[in-house]
Amino acid sequence: MKELLSGNAAIARGAFEAGITVAAGYPGTPSTEILENFAKYPDIYAQWSPNEKVALEVGAGASIAGARVLVTMKHVGVNVAADPLFTIAYTGVNGGLILISADDPGMHSSQNEQDNRFFALMNKIPCLEPADSQEAKDMVALGLEISEQFDTPVMLRLTTRVSHSQSFVEIGEPGPKELRPYTKDPQKYVMVPAHGRARRVYLEGRTARLAEYSDNCPVNKIEWGSREVGVITSGISYHYVKEALPNASVLKLGFTYPLAAGLVKEFAAGVKTLLVVEELEPFLEMQIRALGISVLGKEILPSYGELSTDLIAQALVGAGIEVNPEVLNSKEAPIAATDLQALPGRPPVMCAGCPHRGVFYTLKKLKLVVSGDIGCYTLGSLSPLGAMDTCICMGASIGAALGMEKANPDMASKTVAVIGDSTFLHSGLTGLLDVVYNGGRSTVLILDNRTTAMTGHQENPATGLTLLGKPAPEVDLAGVARALGVKRVRQVDPMNLAELNSVIKEETSAEEPSVIIASRPCVLLKGRAAISEPVEVDKESCINCGICLNLGCPAISRQGDKAQVTAIQCNGCGLCLQVCNKKALKKRGEGNA
Repeated sequence: MKELLSGNAAIARGAFEAGITVAAGYPGTPSTEILENFAKYPDIYAQWSPNEKVALEVGAGASIAGARVLVTMKHVGVNVAADPLFTIAYTGVNGGLILISADDPGMHSSQNEQDNRFFALMNKIPCLEPADSQEAKDMVALGLEISEQFDTPVMLRLTTRVSHSQSFVEIGEPGPKELRPYTKDPQKYVMVPAHGRARRVYLEGRTARLAEYSDNCPVNKIEWGSREVGVITSGISYHYVKEALPNASVLKLGFTYPLAAGLVKEFAAGVKTLLVVEELEPFLEMQIRALGISVLGKEILPSYGELSTDLIAQALVGAGIEVNPEVLNSKEAPIAATDLQALPGRPPVMCAGCPHRGVFYTLKKLKLVVSGDIGCYTLGSLSPLGAMDTCICMGASIGAALGMEKANPDMASKTVAVIGDSTFLHSGLTGLLDVVYNGGRSTVLILDNRTTAMTGHQENPATGLTLLGKPAPEVDLAGVARALGVKRVRQVDPMNLAELNSVIKEETSAEEPSVIIASRPCVLLKGRAAISEPVEVDKESCINCGICLNLGCPAISRQGDKAQVTAIQCNGCGLCLQVCNKKALKKRGEGNA
């Protein structure tokens, strides 16, 4: 039986069929749906961890205890998990352990681009790269076999297109869920220096064995065609290459580290012109050149952003290589330039009724420097709110705010850190502790919308539920702040602009650290309060001042010389009622609209 599955859903199915019983991760696009799908299967355990480091540590413990394990995260999450990863590469595994790194070429939902194949190289662990959903599913089982055979964690590197694209997948029966026996072995699992030095030698021998295996790995294969041009490629780029150069010879690498050196040499010797096509960094190209083989790669292709069939075809034409003419001529008639100019831009915006909107409207009004963080609220940086000055990485808002005030004491009363509830629990606690410990006076706004919203409403330790839907203790954010040494802790409703304005002014003027918890559920969260009556515009009262437009609400626009509210988008949150000086905005039925 076949099913149409995304790469993420296929990974989950592959994990279930391959006998994985424990999975952990932290939600992050494009990896989130893997655990959401896996959690639906019977007789397994899956969890959202507070952050990726903890997720990998849970996975390591489960592996040592004998289970087959899946740990998932997006590319920047591997940065957070790097500390245990480097050491787990030394200790090895008991039950097979697959680490998913979902990279995001083109930065669809990320603050940077990373080619995490280099983590595999640095850690000397195998790296597998699927090109479609079927391969994604199959490589879970293969990765587990490699993991257990070679005593190593295995990285399965996805990219956004593979994670989210759908293709048909052969559905099989789940295999046995066997728990390997645990054997006490401190020389293997206790990484004190003496043990670590011995495992370091083991690591080199394992890498050599893996390199030999790579030459015979079933996911590395040569597809001979015309010998004029040969292409070495991996992942989604394989499909682009097959469309642009259908007659070329192709070496498709699914096992990309260690490099299949013997296979590469064989292939290179059989073609006249050798190309390497890969997204992001010249990872394969670098290793191939180190073998003394001349290739064409990043001289003609970019080392940033996503590739595509058209981009590759155009680059090859520029290099004098004949490509599939159907690719070059397959574009439909372009839309007239005048039509394109008439289309309005559609930047991302906070949803109508979003509880974050009032916070950033107020922060901008107060002219504060805002040290921001990762989440839906990062949209507070965009016009017309424009109320965020920095955004670096998960949890960085608080440490950066402290750094600002230490560098420039005049900024202390003019700076706030803004962080979400899930992000605060991910990596904000240590930053807040740093503020208290080092005598800072930073004001921290925790935007508690009762979920991990940006990645699609996942649970976290403050929501009261686990990934499996079981009740869990809710973290008391105010209690945590006080336990870290913050004496000034306030809770406000972010939809009450007057209260919000007053509390922020008061706390930023205090000579000690303070935490403001802005609590209101995400407007899209299931089970939230019912939508109230939408807002209408009293045309007689509206003077077209544009103040309501400064909220950046997608339900509010301008029609001629008057404001307009689109009723189907408005959920009656009431923010615009609070900012309209002329009372021209009213709930339906309350005025002569």
